[in-house]
Amino acid sequence: MVTAKVWVLKKHFEGFPKTSDFDLKKIELPNLKDGGEWKLLLESVFLSVDPYMRPYSQRDMKEGDIMIGTQVARIVESNNPAFTVGAFVVARSGWRTHFISDGKDLQLLPSSWPESLPKSLALGTVGMPGLTAYFGLLEVCKMKLGETVLVNAAAGAVGSVVGQLAKIGGCKVVGCAGSDYKVAYLKKIGFDEAFNYKTVVSLDEALRKASPDGYDCFFDNVGGEFTSIAINHMKKYGRIAVCGAISQYNDTVPQKGPYVQVPMIFKELRMEGFIVTRWNNRWEEGLKALLKWVVEGKVKCHEQVTEGFENMPMAFIGMLKGENLGKAIVKV
Repeated sequence: MVTAKVWVLKKHFEGFPKTSDFDLKKIELPNLKDGGEWKLLLESVFLSVDPYMRPYSQRDMKEGDIMIGTQVARIVESNNPAFTVGAFVVARSGWRTHFISDGKDLQLLPSSWPESLPKSLALGTVGMPGLTAYFGLLEVCKMKLGETVLVNAAAGAVGSVVGQLAKIGGCKVVGCAGSDYKVAYLKKIGFDEAFNYKTVVSLDEALRKASPDGYDCFFDNVGGEFTSIAINHMKKYGRIAVCGAISQYNDTVPQKGPYVQVPMIFKELRMEGFIVTRWNNRWEEGLKALLKWVVEGKVKCHEQVTEGFENMPMAFIGMLKGENLGKAIVKV
């Protein structure tokens, strides 16, 4: 019998999450049944912490539920012929060290995954965040060769991939981030222009200086005041992909305008919110492209790795504060 550690949502977040909102518990897992049902025992190797967990926990979870999330896990026991012991999978089983699965909710790492590539990238650049960048840019922004692309939270798990994919697509890319260290990283991975939104005197002026002609595409991870200002810098017929609104997730009082209608009308803009699961039937296509670009060195990856399952809440809170460069990962 295996004892699993799990993190549960002790109390719904009020404003910014606190470590006291979580509770670490132990659960005894049953032994795999012989015959009958095909079952697997898995142990988590890497776990993901992502911004979506903040609003989704409020919408989908009850107090006492195991925190939602994704992991790369290793198969420890198997009586399912489709899954061999020692294989690695991506699972959406929440914040757990061990779990039992019937295999239906598991995604094997691609067979072409190089041994030299960290398997944790299946939670980042070659996983859901990378796919979010891929489909958001290609299907929502409909980026074209020679256009100018703006992305905020550009040094994060999604934003950093957006910028690099836009460069592969022959675009000029402008990114903003919350520290000089992150801005230097953006320049290093190929962004044409990058600035620290916390230190510029005027965000309006910084956006104008970075691209005096404006922006064809805006990949928005932040929302709030940034979006209110950026929308005025869009070119006519510009496209805005609304991926996230991290500036608003922890508000106890909803932010008020300015409002978007006037610039949207006069510039004839298209603004569309999206969730990456819309393209579930094309994930293999996206993962294959992302893996190829990573292997070729065209897309560079950075991970912020926190050691220890006991530090999951700390890693989650740090990610929401913007402390991570690239993808925030917890190594069990």
